[in-house]
Order: sequence, then structure tokens, then C-alpha cells
Amino acid sequence: MKRTKHVTYSEAFKRQVVDQIESGKFRNAFHARVSLGIPGMTTVHRWLRRYGTGTRTPKRIKIMSLEEIDETKELKKRVRDLEKALADTHMRSLLNESYLEIACERMDTDPELFKKKHATKLSGPPRKKGSK
Repeated sequence: MKRTKHVTYSEAFKRQVVDQIESGKFRNAFHARVSLGIPGMTTVHRWLRRYGTGTRTPKRIKIMSLEEIDETKELKKRVRDLEKALADTHMRSLLNESYLEIACERMDTDPELFKKKHATKLSGPPRKKGSK
């Protein structure tokens, strides 16, 4: 098995590389990495994020119409409402489970046995007596 050697760079060197990229000496992080013989695909990118001013890294600009902005706001509101409804339903379910445990405790019955005995079938409507 081939062992790779771990290289540690000084803070001054890291800042120098970032300054050279931002001043335009290197076209991009890849070009700097290859020119300086720095192993690691993301090493120089991490240095840029940590020490760079962001002047050479492109910013993302998202252009949206008013309808898209309104739709985005509505969708975010709907997600918040659905998350709240889910939390409420979860709390209701926990309360129902607690009520069932208390009732079964008072009736001196196991909750699992009670559930099995009184479970309703969800496969269809209830049958009338005498029909198959």
C-alpha cells in the first residue's frame, strides 16, 4: 500500500498563494495548485475561503420575477404551516398514546393486547350481519 506524505504549509505561504490568485497572477485555484505543485484537489479552495477577500470568486446572482418571488414566499409559508401541522399531529398522537396507557393501566390490561383486540380493519366498510 502506498503511503502519502502529509504536507503542512505556513500561514504566510497560504496567504501568499491567495494574494497571487486574487491579484491575477494565477487564473484560478486549479492553475495555482498545479503551478506550485500543491497536492489535494480542495486545498487551495479552502485557503481562498479562509483567507480570501472574495474579489476573484464569482458571486451567485439570482434574478426572479415578482411572480416567482411571490410563489417562493407562498411555498415557504406552506412548508412552515405543514411543519406546524405535523408537529401538532405528532403531539396529538403522543397524547393519545399516553391516554391509552393510563386507561389500560386503570383497567389492568396490556396496551398492546388492547390494541390488537380492539383494532378496526381499514380494508373496507363494515359488513352487515348475516352477509358474507
